[in-house]
Amino acid sequence: QHYSFAVNAFVDLIKQFGQDEYDFSLRETQTYEIIEDVARLRSEIGILFINDFNEAVIRKILKAYELEFHELFTARPHVFISRKHPLAEGEHNSFYFSEEIFSETARKKNIRVRDRATLFNLLIGLNGYTVSSGIIDKKLNGKDIIAVPLADESDMHIGYITHKKGILSRLGNTYLEAIRKYLK
Repeated sequence: QHYSFAVNAFVDLIKQFGQDEYDFSLRETQTYEIIEDVARLRSEIGILFINDFNEAVIRKILKAYELEFHELFTARPHVFISRKHPLAEGEHNSFYFSEEIFSETARKKNIRVRDRATLFNLLIGLNGYTVSSGIIDKKLNGKDIIAVPLADESDMHIGYITHKKGILSRLGNTYLEAIRKYLK
């Protein structure tokens, strides 16, 4: 999933532990792939969110795979749009969308993207939108994307998952410390 705080923390991790040679992986991917990666011990930590819509299913899968969810923070859902989007002209504090995070409503136009930079370029170029936590790093993502709060949506509980049988490595613990630093 696409969280700038996770990327910033990853940069700090590499700066601290990357020597002349290293081989790290940071995957921004779908929720089920995050869960599978941690369950199969391909990843030590997975970052995802739980809300009213997905909680029962996510918690059931986490239990089946012997994974634990550790909440980092709670956020209100936001829509990320281009600063030039026609809907961005509204009052910044009173302008709300009423889309659902996982709406079952069919849309005429959908684009699925895994890469944050590609996603943001498409938002700007096609006047699209995506729903996220509202946390945006202007240094990392530029000033062309803005976050607009969604109305009447349940909170997003953003956290990380680990395997119950696993013990976090020094790198894993350092990464989590770096994440917490960006969330302060």
